[in-house]
Amino acid sequence: MARPREFDEEAVLDAAVQCFWSRGYEATSIRDLIEKTGLTGASLYNAFGDKRAFYQRALDHYVKGSIGERIRRCEAMAPLEAIESFLGEVVGRSLRDREHKGCMLVNTALDAASHDPAFQAAVAGVLSRIEAFFLCNVRQGQADGSITTSHAAEDLARHLLGVLMGVRVLARVRPDRALLEGAVRPALALLASDAAP
Repeated sequence: MARPREFDEEAVLDAAVQCFWSRGYEATSIRDLIEKTGLTGASLYNAFGDKRAFYQRALDHYVKGSIGERIRRCEAMAPLEAIESFLGEVVGRSLRDREHKGCMLVNTALDAASHDPAFQAAVAGVLSRIEAFFLCNVRQGQADGSITTSHAAEDLARHLLGVLMGVRVLARVRPDRALLEGAVRPALALLASDAAP
């Protein structure tokens, strides 16, 4: 019979996220993970597998707690408000990030996914989910008249995804409020319906 785990998996994954997020996949060693999580090497391997598997679990945990929670919060809002809130939260989070860590998903795209097909697929899947969130809200907004029909819903959703990625990359090196809000503002203006007051 397998022994029950003697650690808090959520807390361990939180610690792993912070370690991988601040250092990146390549620069994070197993020793770093042992130090941050408080697990022994044997416990870490038994519970999570090798570093690559542990990174995948940490990335999934990050996405669920960050991007997934943001999407869930915004899904309860009116379409245009949902998009504005989503992007506004990202700008706010970027400005509060004193270590300039950026977004772990974007960091993975730039760091690990370039030479790992599995990570590339994982990142692409999350980006598709974000694009689908934008697309759903744009379509609903076009249907209720709050979002312009001057552009195809698919193009607007892709544009919003591009703006989001740009903001997250800019925030790594230049987390300036005017810059980040200035990148988002025209995208939101582009959505405005001609019929809106």
